[in-house]
Amino acid sequence: MKRAVRTRVAGAALITAAMTATALVAGTGTSVAAPARAATYNHECGTGYKQVNQIPIPDRGTVYLAYNAASGKNCVVTKRNSSTGSPLWVGSWIQRNTELKSKQEQYGLFTSYAGPVYLDAKGKCVDWGGEIDGYVVARYKTNCAALAP
Repeated sequence: MKRAVRTRVAGAALITAAMTATALVAGTGTSVAAPARAATYNHECGTGYKQVNQIPIPDRGTVYLAYNAASGKNCVVTKRNSSTGSPLWVGSWIQRNTELKSKQEQYGLFTSYAGPVYLDAKGKCVDWGGEIDGYVVARYKTNCAALAP
């Protein structure tokens, strides 16, 4: 089975080279990798989507749920803490609560994030989650019409 390898960059910025930050441990001459920057939602779902929920994936990244009140659509993006280094298995999914046939998902080898995946669920509860490198998180029956007009 072929897996997609993709690099995504927020905004119009281009990454031309991957750099590994290091720090020198005082008095030891040993260098250690600097901690990865925490993932943040940067409107990967597009215009009109507002972040409404999130699930941290410890030491790996965060899964974000966004909602567009005008369209009634939800969106999920799973972002890694760092967009440098080797691609990892990353995934995002969403479905209307208990409606397996409504499930939308994206999984693959990514350097920065998986998704966005969209679902029309205005006035409905959603189940959603994501995965980074084998660490899976999910929430069930959340955001139940709280933002629907």
